[in-house]
Amino acid sequence: MATVTLDELFQRQVAMRGDKIALRFERDAVTYGDLDRRATRIAHGLRERGIGPGDRVAYLGKNSLAYLEYFLGAMKARMVTVPVNWRLAEPEIAYVLDNSRARMVLVESQFEALAAKVAPDIPRLVTGEARDTFAAWRDRQYAHAATVGTDVLAPVLQLYTSGTTGRPKGAVLTHRSLLGLRADPELMPDWYRWSCDDVSLIAMPVAHISGTGWAIWTLQEGATGIISREFDPNALFDQMVRNRINKVMLVPTAMQIAVRHPQAAHTDFGFLRYVYYGGAPLPAALLAECQAVFRCGFVQMYGMTETSGTIVALAPEDHDPANGARLRSVGKALPGVELKIIDIAGNELPVGSSGEIATRSPSNMTGYFEMTQATAETIDAAGWLRTGDVGYIDADGYLFLQDRAKDLIISGGENIYPAEVENAIYGHPAVSEVAVVGVPDEKWGEAVKAVVVLAAGAQPDEAGIIAWAAERIARYKLPKSVDFVSALPRNHTGKVLRRELRDHYRGLSSRH
Repeated sequence: MATVTLDELFQRQVAMRGDKIALRFERDAVTYGDLDRRATRIAHGLRERGIGPGDRVAYLGKNSLAYLEYFLGAMKARMVTVPVNWRLAEPEIAYVLDNSRARMVLVESQFEALAAKVAPDIPRLVTGEARDTFAAWRDRQYAHAATVGTDVLAPVLQLYTSGTTGRPKGAVLTHRSLLGLRADPELMPDWYRWSCDDVSLIAMPVAHISGTGWAIWTLQEGATGIISREFDPNALFDQMVRNRINKVMLVPTAMQIAVRHPQAAHTDFGFLRYVYYGGAPLPAALLAECQAVFRCGFVQMYGMTETSGTIVALAPEDHDPANGARLRSVGKALPGVELKIIDIAGNELPVGSSGEIATRSPSNMTGYFEMTQATAETIDAAGWLRTGDVGYIDADGYLFLQDRAKDLIISGGENIYPAEVENAIYGHPAVSEVAVVGVPDEKWGEAVKAVVVLAAGAQPDEAGIIAWAAERIARYKLPKSVDFVSALPRNHTGKVLRRELRDHYRGLSSRH
């Protein structure tokens, strides 16, 4: 269990490595000492605006140095940072900012007009090449040191997950959530341990646990993080080679793009120690490609926002192509993590039985922000969190995923719930009924397909339905295709049989 806060760990690194480069972003580089001083000024600035401990402050933008300064400053001031996925549609961004009760929002200049439109009543700071008002504001604030926080149960980060009912939920993560599994590094395997000599690439979106969580992991260990505004395969090689990056976290889609880049076969990746991946299964053929090019250790990570990221991992030694059965698993629980398989009533099932995966560990969220019922449905009184995923655990403790109980679609590493897309399509005058499923896609892993029953007298209009949805949800959630059917498959109670639809499209392209 974590006995110190992220703030305390960061201060230890500042004391030991004040002159060491902590973060690089485009043309900027900042040491641990300067990063701490900037965060201190931000903390004072936020307090001067009347924002207090426990209040939420939001960020709308891509990955940036300003975001991490802001996050650390808010942490010093005992506030909770809410990074907002910039890829969301306007109504979704407005909902997150309203639901989180954000008192302030830091906005990249390219999203300033959007922020003003969706949240006109929330004060905002702007950063970016066009208007760096954030830096000017930051540097006007007091510089005297702030008190280090010592409450490990205090919330520090609030990440919004896709909602099963069409509304995202804010998972509240505390210092303990983020650090609980790292309290004793000696208990962890070698691939999990970091040193101050490590250099990581922070390329996953900061609105995801794989983005902000990865950055936190980098800073708490005194390593150096190279911030990428967003994943760009053309910039990836330059960043990795020039900075000698030895640890990188990617989703399989990004790995495929990277390994098939024209420069990949001619690049010496001898500096690369581990590639960590998650968000979707990695096909054996793609793993073989990556092993041939990167020639490093591979670690598959399984977790979710509600568990502060990774709770199960497939270690490098298990990535042996000869061991096909083990490669189909997501690995074993990390030290400090409990797993069990349960039935619909919550009863534990025997080894090898399929059911819902439940987990208990210090890294679990405290709950969904101001959603008591949703929290109670997810975490029971004994602290067991229902993941919504279906699988089984074999006799050796390896976890095998079989299905996603909530019909989650993972496309390019993004979580998409059918209900969100269906809610966006319902209301179109030509649509009587709609069901959304994920179908196999070579590039994205899965693509969103809408299956529509037309209203009486309506004509098929695939482009029109997609355009209608585009006004209501993020582009990455949009159907790549729409099929028109006379009726949706249902069971005897009238429930749509999504599994039957998925089985129908399995093995077919998203444009079938």
